[in-house]
Amino acid sequence: QVQLVESGGGLVQAGSSLRLSCEVSGSVSGLDGIGWYRQVPSRSRELVARFSILGDPIYVEDVRGRFAIFKDTAKNSVDLQMDNLKPEDSAVYSCNRDSGRLLPWGRGTQVTVST
Repeated sequence: QVQLVESGGGLVQAGSSLRLSCEVSGSVSGLDGIGWYRQVPSRSRELVARFSILGDPIYVEDVRGRFAIFKDTAKNSVDLQMDNLKPEDSAVYSCNRDSGRLLPWGRGTQVTVST
């Protein structure tokens, strides 16, 4: 059974950095096709970072230049480095497949950015 476990969130001030980690276990496809989503109350979940079919990182405009997505094969995780955080980045961050049939969602990790 595939399991996604997110970690690394927290409460930080604007301009700070956080590194989120998505550990993937039980997946025959490994880390392929895993991206990072975020969700705030009353809004739908948004895919903010993923890899193209060629392995290039792709970001939504709001986070481009501030976020970076990485694969850590040693940890079997997909990490999200978030720099220069803004209050509008506050959300629950989760990882999952970026297309096709989604995996069971993990609990996510809360990121709160204060002014």
